[in-house]
Amino acid sequence: MFFDFEVLLVLVTLITGLTVLWSYLSARARPKGAEHKHGWWVDLCRSLFPVILAVLVIRSFMVEPFRIPSGSMIPTLVPGDFILVSKFSYGLRLPITNTRILGAGTPERGDLVVFKYPENPTQDYIKRVVGLPGDLISFRTGELLVNGEAVPSEEVGIYDGGMDYGARLFTERVNELEYTTLRHRSNAHPDGDYEVPEGHYFMVGDNRDRSADSRRWGSVSDELLVGRAFFVWMSWDMDENRINWSRIGERIE
Repeated sequence: MFFDFEVLLVLVTLITGLTVLWSYLSARARPKGAEHKHGWWVDLCRSLFPVILAVLVIRSFMVEPFRIPSGSMIPTLVPGDFILVSKFSYGLRLPITNTRILGAGTPERGDLVVFKYPENPTQDYIKRVVGLPGDLISFRTGELLVNGEAVPSEEVGIYDGGMDYGARLFTERVNELEYTTLRHRSNAHPDGDYEVPEGHYFMVGDNRDRSADSRRWGSVSDELLVGRAFFVWMSWDMDENRINWSRIGERIE
């Protein structure tokens, strides 16, 4: 158990809800016609409870906002992007424990997924699913292979942004999904083969040589999944210190 905003939100919802319930029951228990004034804190709880409950329900079971802090997902997502994540794509889960209570959705190859970092579940990570349970994932000089077959890719140009200037842009195609990745001249990850256990998913960043991902700390258990990223609702240009209007409203592939 760890203390974060989700824990705080649940605790505040519980405290305000119990206070409202107590005030209602105590009012009913009083003799008819008897007057009693609750303290200001009861009135505050009555005002806050519906709002806090709505935020908890939306954040836990519908959509949750996240901020992209690093460049591991360039060019798909850049530092300063604020994204929305669908919380019901992989089944409804309880807040805090992340226990699935309804639905049986699972990630598909190519999905952009937010999950709890396996080595420190207090942190949320976002990567792309390239390996499903039972897959053999291989990397050969930057090329991705799934079960011995190379994922179709095509070089489309040179990246001209930020510290990754000069990296090569590649278009990868998985089923009907098409997305862009970066490859650098110096590979940060050695070639290797990785078997994906049952109930786990292999996650990598689109910025392939500048991403700490499943190649370093292993596959991600289904129990750690948070949701599927689908929309950029806000973006802050950290170099220019201003809103990046061109990225707002962008659908995430």
